[in-house]
Amino acid sequence: MTQLAILLPLLAFGALAAATAIVLRRAGRIVARTREVEHFRSAVEDLASRVDTSLGGAAERIDAVRRGQVAADTIGPTIEASQDAVTRYLEEARALKTPDAAVQVRDDIVDDLERAGRALEMVDHGIGILAQVRRRGRELEAQTSIKRGYLNLLHAREAIDRHAAVARSLETTPDGRGDVPIETRS
Repeated sequence: MTQLAILLPLLAFGALAAATAIVLRRAGRIVARTREVEHFRSAVEDLASRVDTSLGGAAERIDAVRRGQVAADTIGPTIEASQDAVTRYLEEARALKTPDAAVQVRDDIVDDLERAGRALEMVDHGIGILAQVRRRGRELEAQTSIKRGYLNLLHAREAIDRHAAVARSLETTPDGRGDVPIETRS
């Protein structure tokens, strides 16, 4: 009887300790996943902010050229700096540590950064034509290239802002996985 009186509390303590260990382990996983989602949110927000600033300045200068307010040969350094920035942003976006539920968001950001890079190349092509040749046929081609590049740059910039909004609205489900809000799912 005395052995049973000692054994029962020990078994109860062992079961309680095992249950506590399981709960703590699951809570640790949830905290780790939540931390991963929060890190992703802040990294995307920071990246989107820098992209918006860089591409916004370039878009203003390109628009000034498009409207004839600035000479085409004066914005070469702006285009080069923007292309360099987009390349660095692409590397950073590809290297983001991404929760499983946010892989599509990261991939979309990478796609739109590549789109911005192509848009800058198109503008650079148009500016090169405009700076070299002043024949009417080539000037029309240059203006078309600049305008298309400018519009693609604006659209890429807006799309990156939308992706950042999706990243901000990522939620952590009770099981700790990051989940994309229902209204943003495709």
